[in-house]
Amino acid sequence: MLKALDRWLPAYLADAPHRRPVRLTDVMLCVCDHFEPLHGTDLAGAGARLAEWKKGWPALAEKFRDDDGVFPRHTFFYPIEQYQPVILEELARLCARAGTEVEVHLHHDQDTADGLGEKLEQGVRDLSRHGLLARDAEGRLRFGFIHGDWALDNSHPEGRHCGVTNELAVLRAAGCYADFTMPSMPSPTQARLINRLYYAAGTEKPRSFDRGDRVRVGSAPANPPRPRPGELLMVQGPLGFNWGWRKWGMLPRLENGDLTGRNPPTPLRFRVWEKMHTHVEGRPEWLFIKLHTHGGIPRNYEMLLGEPMRQFYHWLEGDYRRQTACRLHYVTARELVNILHAAEDGLTGNPGGYRDYRYRRQT
Repeated sequence: MLKALDRWLPAYLADAPHRRPVRLTDVMLCVCDHFEPLHGTDLAGAGARLAEWKKGWPALAEKFRDDDGVFPRHTFFYPIEQYQPVILEELARLCARAGTEVEVHLHHDQDTADGLGEKLEQGVRDLSRHGLLARDAEGRLRFGFIHGDWALDNSHPEGRHCGVTNELAVLRAAGCYADFTMPSMPSPTQARLINRLYYAAGTEKPRSFDRGDRVRVGSAPANPPRPRPGELLMVQGPLGFNWGWRKWGMLPRLENGDLTGRNPPTPLRFRVWEKMHTHVEGRPEWLFIKLHTHGGIPRNYEMLLGEPMRQFYHWLEGDYRRQTACRLHYVTARELVNILHAAEDGLTGNPGGYRDYRYRRQT
């Protein structure tokens, strides 16, 4: 169906009565980049694109601070099947300078569980070699994940771009701490659950992420603690309708949190992300906004490093703060998950203090 409405519209309508104004105290803003610098170019072209990031991102980010004194954050989900040491070394230098981080992205097709496990093991080893990724309290390497071509858990109706049922369990066993793929609308891989933070258990059928348990305050002390073996934490971005921006002056436009050269972040879009109200159940005053982009493509990174993004951060730290009195927290994907788990464990106060709560960046 058009824009995968058959997948997600029922959930949107069911949630509508519960989307009431909430007095927010804290907003966690996370930008997850499906970063593919080799898309449509060669290694030299990818190097030129990365040079733009190394020059443009610090120049932009260093002008702004959140309520913890932190620069805007950016998380590069790098396609591990396109590993190039020279690119990852430059990305690692950018991370060390500007607080950006790198996680795992993967495109695969007609794969098996064993094949996927081998790819993840090699990819994690490759990224770790550059001092990237995180470790848990036991010292194990951990990573966030975005599925290439959106086909998480063999979810494409034609079986394309994956091949692995029970992919969530394979990811979990490989050290994945959360999936950040959704929303995938307009792709038919779109999940039936929307605007949620939840645990999904892997099954032997595709699309096991279509059901799951919300992350709740007080749910973590369960025995065994969440996520349980075979489960994966699902971190979704906003999905809904933008009634303030209409096509042909009539139909509301669809909002899926995608930042592009043609559709940059704006105050109007931010208000829609607010209304979708992605949060830990029992902690509604902490808002989690996970956006996505494809920042290896020139038309997109020109926006991400340019005036539209500068204006957006200026509005956030100016008018938005004054109008709402909310604390603003720029977070990486890892930091977002750490804060989420702190909320789940019942911790209160300034969420910015929990950026390293469960998973710490390698040093």
